[in-house]
Amino acid sequence: MSDVDREPAELRCGASGHGEHAPKVDVLSARDVPLGGPRAMTVRRTLPQRARTLIGAWCFVDHYGPDDVTDTGGMDVAPHPHTGLQTVSWLFSGEIEHRDSMGSHAFVRPGELNLMTGGYGISHSEVSTTRTTILHGVQLWVVLPEEHRHTGRDFQHYVPSPVRMDGAEVRVFLGTLAGDTSPVRTFTPLIGAEIILEPRSTTTLDIDTGFEHGLLVDHGDVRIAGTTLHPAELGYLGTGNDTLTLANETDTTARVVLLGGTPFEEQIVMWWNFIGRSHEDIAEAREAWQNASDRFGKVDGYDGDRLPAPALPNATIAPRKNPTRH
Repeated sequence: MSDVDREPAELRCGASGHGEHAPKVDVLSARDVPLGGPRAMTVRRTLPQRARTLIGAWCFVDHYGPDDVTDTGGMDVAPHPHTGLQTVSWLFSGEIEHRDSMGSHAFVRPGELNLMTGGYGISHSEVSTTRTTILHGVQLWVVLPEEHRHTGRDFQHYVPSPVRMDGAEVRVFLGTLAGDTSPVRTFTPLIGAEIILEPRSTTTLDIDTGFEHGLLVDHGDVRIAGTTLHPAELGYLGTGNDTLTLANETDTTARVVLLGGTPFEEQIVMWWNFIGRSHEDIAEAREAWQNASDRFGKVDGYDGDRLPAPALPNATIAPRKNPTRH
């Protein structure tokens, strides 16, 4: 998915702090971002924001739906570029057609992971299909570390099997959790999983103490480390925890997405759909896209024009980092 903010912020993101006396859970609220014209579907964005820019290497979290495509027209994101990141597409309902400049033509369906790597440069389009009535899911980005940020284009598809636990069902699409490991390659240690919690249930998961975690609530009220999260909220938990206990406090099933990874220590600049290490990196990528450079290739099969890049800011934006935890 493209970041289609008309005035995207430029972020320089650094390592997060982890103080001894910090509150256990930071609650991050989402902001609404339209994906196009006046009838466009709206996504709820919880990363990046001023309170937090990274959770592990996860740098972008959009949560959308349930969206009736007869009202909004669904998703129609024209060909657009990416550098220095991986895109992670995960649906709860509906279907999205993916095309990219590698020649990949695939469909994103509920419970199936589509992961695209845009290191040095890739472009793609995303369109909800005519078979879609209700569109509902998440779109996530993972920043690539310096040694891999110019890696070649790649596309992977994976269907995780559900893992049953007391009070929960877990689908691990990246990393290892609940005794299951995804075979999909990442460039930093990560976890990504959908968890469905039974009504009035409590589930405890073993987690990596070196990871920080974010829990995005899709529906239901879910308690984590003594803090109740409501739908569309993202709860952040720092490193040093070996278990994670989730409690569904409602009379219906609840659904969450668990994201985590080792704290990302590198400074990055993130603007529009590009991630680099300097303002100059971003300017070069933008110029290459505007000039239809071979760097991003061409997306075949999309009916329409590609997205133009927004204008760069007139000055280099000051770094924005995760706050020091006290």
